[in-house]
Amino acid sequence: MAESDELIRLTACAVVDLLRRREVTPLQLVDASLARIEAVDGAVNAMVTLCADRARDQARRIMAEPAPTDDFRWLGGLPLAVKDLNDLADVRTTYGSPIFADHVPERSDIMVERLEGHGGIPIGKSNTPEFGAGANTFNEVFGDTLNPWNTALNAGGSSGGSAVALATGQVWLATGSDLGGSLRTPASFCSVVGLRPSPGRVASGPDGVKFDTLAVNGPMARTVEDIGLMLDAMAGWDIGDPLSLEAPATGFRESARRRQPPRRVAFSPDLGVTPVNRETRALCEAAARRFEAAGCIVEEACPDFSGVPEAFQTLRALGYVAGMRELYETKRTLLKPDVIWNIERGRALDAETIAAALLRRSSLYDEVAAFFSRYDLLLAPAACTPPLDVRERWVREVEGHVFENYVEWLRLASVVTMTSCPSLAIPAGFTTDGRPVGLQLVGKPRGEAALLSAGAVLEELLGLSSLVPIDPREQGHPVRS
Repeated sequence: MAESDELIRLTACAVVDLLRRREVTPLQLVDASLARIEAVDGAVNAMVTLCADRARDQARRIMAEPAPTDDFRWLGGLPLAVKDLNDLADVRTTYGSPIFADHVPERSDIMVERLEGHGGIPIGKSNTPEFGAGANTFNEVFGDTLNPWNTALNAGGSSGGSAVALATGQVWLATGSDLGGSLRTPASFCSVVGLRPSPGRVASGPDGVKFDTLAVNGPMARTVEDIGLMLDAMAGWDIGDPLSLEAPATGFRESARRRQPPRRVAFSPDLGVTPVNRETRALCEAAARRFEAAGCIVEEACPDFSGVPEAFQTLRALGYVAGMRELYETKRTLLKPDVIWNIERGRALDAETIAAALLRRSSLYDEVAAFFSRYDLLLAPAACTPPLDVRERWVREVEGHVFENYVEWLRLASVVTMTSCPSLAIPAGFTTDGRPVGLQLVGKPRGEAALLSAGAVLEELLGLSSLVPIDPREQGHPVRS
């Protein structure tokens, strides 16, 4: 039996292989995860609600049942974190909002049910900003989540709790969700891996707007192969989600294992839509150029994203009205200003503005489809800046450009959201003062398998995945980017 401290440093794939060989038990893993949470979470505030008894009961049930030997989706009793935006049956789920501070759902999300059905064990809930609004993880219920590489920095959001829990070794896998970068930004800020899958790849619901293609759930992990492992356990059709896709016959972990390099990729330092921190640009270009060592052609190019940020803002605001109208009308005084701003922006929209946004998204898809007839991947920074002071609630300025609102600085992620293409964020390196930077790899429509395969190649070339888990590091407050 491996010691707890050794277990938390293994990849999820390595631990699941141990589970399959019965060299470790689910109960031992639950205890190892809880011990690590107790040891380090006080410094970072990532895991805000634990369900230890529920997890141990689930571990015992898994241990008492025969394990499937040929199911590549089987997690075998591996503990994981569930973002506090996703319902977990019989466990406090707040959505980061004081309105739901005492909310305990009776049913889990479809995604969580699927993970549990494939042998995943939720150990607790990871922190998120109120209703996921904001790319910095803080709320009035649980407070700030801090970046473990430097606890004076923010962790990104809205999946910041999940990213930090992974980076510090509290869990092996964690759920994330992504509208305009909520999964990719914290992965970049914490030097872990996050996948925004194609809409429908991971079934959502039962609540929410059924035909939404902007917001998706996805896996977060420490390595690309671990992402494939988790996606196997998450993916598949469900009657509760009209957009959900059938799971492929070949597993995503197997695709990552193949490590098939792309033939031709495009890199853009800014996608033509935003200023980008100089050091971020340099680190991401150097990371992208590493593909050349695998025989890949790397060229600077990208689709035309002009007008897409504005279209995204329109469709995002429309979604807030659809999803949060009732709360706005009945609990407005209890909502944070960012949420109110989103809803009111949506209520002020006219039909012409909405139509123009829908048409621009449609034309973008045609442009992206043509682009991917020439290139296998599009590469760009995952965020326009490294993580900043945790007291700065959103990025106000980069390279002299002042952002008007808390969504604008997320354009590198949000314009990719509008393509519906899968996007993988992986560690690209560290700034001279030690702040993590992530690279975004965008694949062809519904092309998760090839994306993970190529991502695993680049991850191996960069050699950064072995740097986590880490113990939280206290440092002074950084300078502005």
